[in-house]
Amino acid sequence: MITGELRNKIDSLWETFWTGGITNPLSVIEQITYLMFVRDLDEVDNRRSKESLVLGLSYSSIFAGGNEQCKWSVFRDMAAPQMYEVVQNRVFPFIKGLHADKDSAYSRYMGDALFLIPTPQMLSKVVEQMDCIDWKDKDIRGDVYEYLLSKLSTSGTNGQFRTPRHIIRMMVELLDPKPQDTVCDPACGTSGFLVGAAEYVAGRYFDETFRNAENRRHYNSEMFTGYDMDRTMLRIGAMNMLSHGIENPRIEYKDSLSEQNTDTNKYSVILANPPFKGSLDADIVSPDLTKLVKTKKTELLFLALFLRSLRLGGRCACIVPDGVLFGSSKAHKAIRKAIIEDNCLQAVISMPSGVFKPYAGVSTAILVFTKTGNGGTGDVWFYDMQADGFSLDDKRQEVSENDIPDIVKRYADWRENGSESGEASRARTEKSFVVPKEEIVENDYDLSINKYKEIVYEKVDYPPTSEIMADLIASEAEVQKGLLELQAMLEEGLPGEDG
Repeated sequence: MITGELRNKIDSLWETFWTGGITNPLSVIEQITYLMFVRDLDEVDNRRSKESLVLGLSYSSIFAGGNEQCKWSVFRDMAAPQMYEVVQNRVFPFIKGLHADKDSAYSRYMGDALFLIPTPQMLSKVVEQMDCIDWKDKDIRGDVYEYLLSKLSTSGTNGQFRTPRHIIRMMVELLDPKPQDTVCDPACGTSGFLVGAAEYVAGRYFDETFRNAENRRHYNSEMFTGYDMDRTMLRIGAMNMLSHGIENPRIEYKDSLSEQNTDTNKYSVILANPPFKGSLDADIVSPDLTKLVKTKKTELLFLALFLRSLRLGGRCACIVPDGVLFGSSKAHKAIRKAIIEDNCLQAVISMPSGVFKPYAGVSTAILVFTKTGNGGTGDVWFYDMQADGFSLDDKRQEVSENDIPDIVKRYADWRENGSESGEASRARTEKSFVVPKEEIVENDYDLSINKYKEIVYEKVDYPPTSEIMADLIASEAEVQKGLLELQAMLEEGLPGEDG
């Protein structure tokens, strides 16, 4: 989410491109991403060098073989003409040919990349402006892409609203992916969920991931899969993954809901925020999905896809619009029943409608479930998130109220201890509580939290009506007295009005 000072800096960067003749937001974001990627490569190279020393492994620099000038820390200090010559003739060919595997996602989507900045002066100014932005702790590429897309009249029609970084981190923590897992996002966009999972595994299971040769190979080449239908998004996503240390992820151009996608019983973890576009052409949808849920609604078809794509024991955390929780159509009930009766639904987290502002105000929830194929749903954990650490208006400024740490803590207790946890005994007036499967079935598989949450109405004692009326009469008498005194003063003339 771009706000405040960062937004001003991005606007200034946008203005530089605009006045320089590059006015297409997609071209702008691509040029920014290329340069950001080069900056990342410098940092990644330094980090890998240090990690190799810690692990006792040999390491050959990305920039070895006469490519030292391609380092951001080197060319950023050059004079404008020299910088332009180096970036155009050395850096850009270098990043396009960076991946040795020409069939890799990175090579495929970088193949048609173009360097469009027209003058040395403009490049120098852009590099200077980008160097003043703190990119390190923020997944800025997706934010910038989304922000620039918002300048287009069609920005909201393609479902290209990015999941906030802190929501991604929460969902990843809920599933706790391990180094042996296979992670998929069938609507990956800029690969935010995949990057979030990669960062989590690398941070929490560093030794197990990188000191084990097989796990390290798995992490770099087989662990992460993402699909999307926007080549710009795929290009950014591939660069995003590579800049976070994943050398060869499966980032592919594919319509996940069509027969192009044959993934079945394949992944152990799915993290996703699929597009809520409403309806689509039923002719392109895979028959495997419509067998489970006969509908044209993408949010329901994606849930069917998740169930098909997960292997037995695989876990899913996905964002759905609230309508999925209580919709009364046959399709809505069918998909909820499939998750509850044929698999194991563990949690429903209701999120406030402001989470996706200013780009969308839709109310959403997170579903957490495990594919079992033979049921297993018992008590379901509900949480009523009321704050996510940011204001819920269009400004989305940071605030102190934040339920996310509490959600992660309480769910971990519920996941590990079940009926023995403190969650099992919470009253339904609290933020979290559990509901037996039987009660959910009785309510036609309704999963909306308001169906089960109890509201406590605070009793307020008011004074007797006679006392209130007496006070009103007394107040009116005082007003009347004041008006009469004012009128008398005006009739007699105010002091000093003659002179």
